[in-house]
Amino acid sequence: MKEKYRITGMTCSACSSFVENSVKKIDGVEHVEVNLLSQSMNVDYDETKVDQNKIISAVTSGGYGAEPEGKKGPVQKTEVKDELKEMKHRVIYSFVFMILLMYVSMSVMFTYPIPSFFVGHENALILVLTQFLLVLPIVYLNRQYFIRGFRSLFKGHPNMDTLIAIGSGASLVYSLFVFYEMAFAYGHMDMHVMNNHFVHDLYFESAGMILTLITFGKYLEARSKRKTTDAISKLIDLSPKQALVIKDGQE
Repeated sequence: MKEKYRITGMTCSACSSFVENSVKKIDGVEHVEVNLLSQSMNVDYDETKVDQNKIISAVTSGGYGAEPEGKKGPVQKTEVKDELKEMKHRVIYSFVFMILLMYVSMSVMFTYPIPSFFVGHENALILVLTQFLLVLPIVYLNRQYFIRGFRSLFKGHPNMDTLIAIGSGASLVYSLFVFYEMAFAYGHMDMHVMNNHFVHDLYFESAGMILTLITFGKYLEARSKRKTTDAISKLIDLSPKQALVIKDGQE
């Protein structure tokens, strides 16, 4: 039996390779072809051994989405526009929080107007806590990088999302570790060590910037991909739907 599926969440060739290899491993699957551009997958399988649930489960195990195309038909332009709209909102909100985060975090290096409760040794923990609270919305908005990235890593097929998750995740974890060390130093009234050492070891803004800029790049990529797909569809629509065949002088 041949069937076509719509796959969501693929962002690079490693993603499509993971999906293809995961489905190929299922007993009864004869042929698999994954198309990254169209976000689709064609599967040829023995329906006495395999069903749709097994195929979908193999895809979703890596953090991707799968749905038989027959359920809703081909991907409609409105669906693509909705996905782009959602991604655009993520980009805008991520940039808003990233700009605020950068403004607060860079205050220890540059002299520009900033509220007084962020300035001084006694307010160092407030400064760090504010940075942490500003990076949380960015992490939440772009949480799919962590879900897909670590799932792929645990499955032994790391992809681009894995690199993003490890890079931003390392910045977050290390910054939290420094936050606890600062709190410990503050509790022991070691203000000199806390402000002159730990306050420069925070990387919340790095984690936020990685996620924001990557999402912005993916948005531009998705928009270009949509324009390319639309152009191809228009070319296909130009082909005639009917043809007259003349054979031996007769139609």
